[in-house]
Amino acid sequence: MKVESLSSRDNPLVVKVRKLLRDPGAYRKLGAVWLEGDHLGAAWRARGGAGGEAVFTEAAWARPERRALAEGAVRVAVVPDGLMSDLSSLDSPTDCGFLIPWSGPGQILPAVDTVVLDRLQDAGNVGAILRSAAALGVKQVVALKGTAALWSPKVLRAGMGAHFALQLVEAAEEGALVALGLPLLGTSSHAAAELHQAALPSPCAWVFGHEGQGASAALLDRCQLTVRIPQPGGEESLNVASAAAICLYESLRRRLAQ
Repeated sequence: MKVESLSSRDNPLVVKVRKLLRDPGAYRKLGAVWLEGDHLGAAWRARGGAGGEAVFTEAAWARPERRALAEGAVRVAVVPDGLMSDLSSLDSPTDCGFLIPWSGPGQILPAVDTVVLDRLQDAGNVGAILRSAAALGVKQVVALKGTAALWSPKVLRAGMGAHFALQLVEAAEEGALVALGLPLLGTSSHAAAELHQAALPSPCAWVFGHEGQGASAALLDRCQLTVRIPQPGGEESLNVASAAAICLYESLRRRLAQ
């Protein structure tokens, strides 16, 4: 492991990270992902992540427990606090970050519990759904074209490490869903079947659509089953991330009860 001090804002590593922070989809061109903070770095390492480059402030590198996060890195850059501020999109910059290889757009795995995202725009919603999916036993998330970039800094922060527990496929065409070999399940406030009463197949692929428009009509037509979540409180609809968590939990509850 090579350790070096960096202080120039024109260093290629610094320039690359700034590009990744400015452009949510830059990781596709640069082949690298920026993980901000110890939590994401530790989550990546815990799931077998190896290589990459680590960046630490001088104060953080002086702490043994922080240095342990750099284990397996190809290179460590130690930078002043002021330079680390340039490598952060947070109001209070973290004291470390990790530049790791992007794993690519991914290939669909057949016959595993899956979430399909149809043109979701809000990075917070996408990250929250990834987090619920990982926690509730889903193995794969397939993002159709038009969905927020899965590996963007905002989605990574909202996902809190869930990325590394899932098979992620992005920019997929709707027709590619045939490769899942699974029944698709949709949600709609107008569906006749209620979630808690409907017979849910397992494994399956849950479809969650655009925050305002929902899933496309064509995609809902592909669904074997469309359900609604009862809302006795009278609200018109739920936030898509909340709806996803409810549906995924209900699927898990059924599996555990078998």
